Parts: sequence; C-alpha cells; structure tokens
Amino acid sequence: MTIKKAFTIAGSDSGGGAGIQADLKTFQELGVYGMSAITAITAQNTLGVHGIYPLSIEALERQIDAVTEDLPPDAVKTGMLWSADMIKIVAEKTIQYDMKLIVDPVMIAKGGASLLNEDAVAAMKTHLLPVSYAVTPNLPEAEVLTGIQIQTKKDRYVAAERLYELGTKHVVIKGGHGPSDGMITDLLYDGKGFIEVTNEHIDTPHTHGTGCTFAAALTAEIAKGYSMKEAFETAETFVHEAIKFPLRIGSGHGPTNHFAYQQNRIK
Repeated sequence: MTIKKAFTIAGSDSGGGAGIQADLKTFQELGVYGMSAITAITAQNTLGVHGIYPLSIEALERQIDAVTEDLPPDAVKTGMLWSADMIKIVAEKTIQYDMKLIVDPVMIAKGGASLLNEDAVAAMKTHLLPVSYAVTPNLPEAEVLTGIQIQTKKDRYVAAERLYELGTKHVVIKGGHGPSDGMITDLLYDGKGFIEVTNEHIDTPHTHGTGCTFAAALTAEIAKGYSMKEAFETAETFVHEAIKFPLRIGSGHGPTNHFAYQQNRIK
C-alpha cells in the first residue's frame, strides 16, 4: 500500500480551527499523511487574532527543504504566507521540487485581521499563481486579485477567466461571501469550461477555517490521484457537512467540524 502525502505551508492557529491545524485534521480525515511548514504563529481563538508572529525566511525555507527532500509530497497547499518574500520562496521551491501546488490566498481572518501584507498581493499574482495547480479564493479575495467587483454570476465567470490568465491551471471561486438567496454556489474553471456546485446556506457562526479546510480537502484528494473535478466535489461535501454538523465550541466564530464527513460515511 502506497501512502499518499499532503503538505501544508501556512500559519499556525492556536485555536485549532484554521491554518495548519485545520489542514492536518482534514488530511487525516481524508486518509493522507499530513506534513507542515509554518510561516507564522498566531495567537488566535474563536474571538479573533490577538497576535501574529512571522517566522524568518530561513526557517520557512529549511522546513520546506526538510520535508520535500525526505518525504516528497503528492500535493501541497498554501495558506497564510504573510509577506512577498515568503511568497517568492514558496514559488521558487514549487519549481525546484516540481510540486503540485494549491494556493489558498488567505488575506483576512474571520474576525477581520489582515493576514497578508499589501506588497504580497502583487507577489502572489506575479510569482505564485503562475506556478500553481489551482487557486481557491473566496469572493473578496477574487476581487482583490482581479480588480473586478463581483456582484453577478457573469462577474464570477470573468474573474475566474482573469485568474486563469495569470497562469494557474484551475480556479475555484467560493461563493460563501455572496448575496444569500438561501443557497451558496462555488465555481470551478479549468480554462475550458465551468462547473458549479450549489449547497444550501447554513446560518451559523461556526464557520472558522472553512477556506483552509476546503483547500486542504482539495489537496488531499489531488494527492490521492483524483481529478480536479472529483476533488472539487469531495471538498464541497466535506466542508458542507463540517458546517452542517457544528461542534458548537468557542464564544465567537467557532470551528467547523472536521469529524463530520467520516462520521456520516460510517452511519
């Protein structure tokens, strides 16, 4: 039996709902071996981010080298990268080790704290997206990356095409921040056509880490050899069930339930 391996390059969330903690939980639940390189440590809980402490570029580079040289990953995801220098290092290592990279362009925490320096947006567009296998922005992130105000379905299609033109092979635009008509639609674009998945909107404060979890589920399935369409559909189900069956912990934006997907398979 060959063990598939997934690698997350992201920040640490001390509250466990997002960041590398959410990624590793998701990898485990989907049956892949998880590894991590930490970009920054955050003092964080369901009420917000109380401190951000970036690691040095050398520390990040050595973590990536240590993992990839001994435990070459089948797929990699990024989360909070914080600075342009960190983004450039990840892009260089993606090329050096020929990594299949899923970029979650984390910019703002649920509580509103900025998780990406201003100069990093340009570096992401110039250096990281051209070497990525997929990018998974939510609507506000897609607006920042494209300069397009997204209000309609057509706007989403145009934004997806604009992101694809930056060099990534697949674009997923998540619809959770869109106007709610009781439904949420996520969009996948591969340069040839569009695929949409629609789920009911669940009114709950327990959505901390949904973006990280979605990208991690996508990464796990890609690591296992599934197509992007198959990985997209599994990630949709994984996150929807993680929100639908909340843990109900914390006093603010509680974490999603990473147990839910497997628990519902067992029943």
